[in-house]
Amino acid sequence: MRRLLVLVLCGSFLTGCSGLGALKDAVSGISEYFGSSDNADPPAELKEFEPTVKMAVLWDADIGKGYAKQYVNLVPAVTEEKIFAADRKGEVQARSRLSGDKLWSVDTELAISSGPVASENKIILGTSDAEVVALNADDGSILWKTNVSSEILALPRIKGDTVVVRSSDGRITAFDADTGATRWYYDRSIPPLAIRSRGSPTIAGDVVLDGYGSGKLVALNLTDGKPEWEATVALPHGRSEIERLVDMDSDPIVRGDTVYVTGYQGGVAAVSLRDGDVLWRQTELFSYMGMAAARRSLFVTDANSDVWQLDMRSGADLWKQDELHLRRLTAPALVKDYVVVGDFEGYLHLLSQEDGSLVGRVRVDKSPIAATPIVFDDVIYVYTSGGTLAAVSVEESSGYSPDDRLRLDESSESSSDDDM
Repeated sequence: MRRLLVLVLCGSFLTGCSGLGALKDAVSGISEYFGSSDNADPPAELKEFEPTVKMAVLWDADIGKGYAKQYVNLVPAVTEEKIFAADRKGEVQARSRLSGDKLWSVDTELAISSGPVASENKIILGTSDAEVVALNADDGSILWKTNVSSEILALPRIKGDTVVVRSSDGRITAFDADTGATRWYYDRSIPPLAIRSRGSPTIAGDVVLDGYGSGKLVALNLTDGKPEWEATVALPHGRSEIERLVDMDSDPIVRGDTVYVTGYQGGVAAVSLRDGDVLWRQTELFSYMGMAAARRSLFVTDANSDVWQLDMRSGADLWKQDELHLRRLTAPALVKDYVVVGDFEGYLHLLSQEDGSLVGRVRVDKSPIAATPIVFDDVIYVYTSGGTLAAVSVEESSGYSPDDRLRLDESSESSSDDDM
């Protein structure tokens, strides 16, 4: 646990702490960012339960060194036939989505920190050396490479022939998807103390949406980068720099004409996509991991790794699942009628959308799952920080075989010492 705190202290803030007082505030606030005021409260131990849904690993594969114990944003990119994944050391692989068989592998020799993101015949990645790279999806060859102003942790976004990238200094840059030529960029001011976030912009129609420090949400025109509107979603409050730190750092979600956004100490809010008017705020919880939306509900993993269902129309909470408290859960993903989250010991947990009850569980790896699971065609694809890429099926079951039960209950021992 101590190693985790050092890692976050060194890497979670963009601009550092100005002065000793701010540094002390940062130290006291680090564990709060991960859901606890101190280290005395351990993650919840997993309890036995009778699963009603069977989760089975269809295939798994090793992708190089995984995260290499770095704070990066490496996620799989899934298409109809292929799945792409990259490791921190620069290896990029393409595999069959259905079988997991390797189609190609290349060593880019890049310090990959974000992606890949797939679109048509190319995949896009970001690096810690401020590079945006496009690879040919058929063989992994480099199509183009260009530079931005700083490290890239946010996932690149692609719409038509435009790639949008946010670098860690807050600049948003749009590129031509075919050539890598810069089309426009947008600079924004960043508070002296800011979260080093994995959150990424969202493209909705012809608008780029992105949350940032001081509780702001901005909408930019996709064609020229000019601001359409800017909304103050949450206001800083408190006496110390950490208490006043508000950052809308999770991926905005768009449903219809409404944007849903959350972030560190920013609550959850609904904002009009047309003009930026704030429609409602839920101030009782926040998430630096992210949300998922289905029908009339939002599903949120909060700062304590409790999972909530909120009414999309008002922000009212409908249920709360706290049996996975402080297990460093990912943002939720939705599969069939369930909510799936990953945790710091490599488990996937399946919750009922109706009431939040645990209905299934499977262990993919002993290393943490930091990236939100990806769901495609009702199959869950997950990439662990240790470099395991896996496909997991979900189906209702009246019971488990002995082998299934063994995998479900496997290793109550913690693997956290290996990965912190």
